[in-house]
Amino acid sequence: MTDTATHCHAENKLCMPEDARKRAARRLSIARGHLDSIVRMLEKEDVYCVDVLRQIKAVQGALGGAGEVVLRGHLEAHVATAATRGDTVEMVEELMEALRYR
Repeated sequence: MTDTATHCHAENKLCMPEDARKRAARRLSIARGHLDSIVRMLEKEDVYCVDVLRQIKAVQGALGGAGEVVLRGHLEAHVATAATRGDTVEMVEELMEALRYR
């Protein structure tokens, strides 16, 4: 456990692992770049629909990748250790709500 994670646990908070934060931020920066590109494309009268769709798909891929990074970090750092902390039910409920499987 990193110092940041230890610090957060000491305050009864669970914090996102630093590696996951950095990787998610990188993927979101990529998504932002694609999204900015789409906006610029749509300002042109001669934009081709399929080109816009490709860029939209790239944004969706980058967002999905960021979500996977965050989910994996949460599963590894918090869900896998929930039994030790005694908050398994809360972890499951929180994750189900966040993923809208209720």
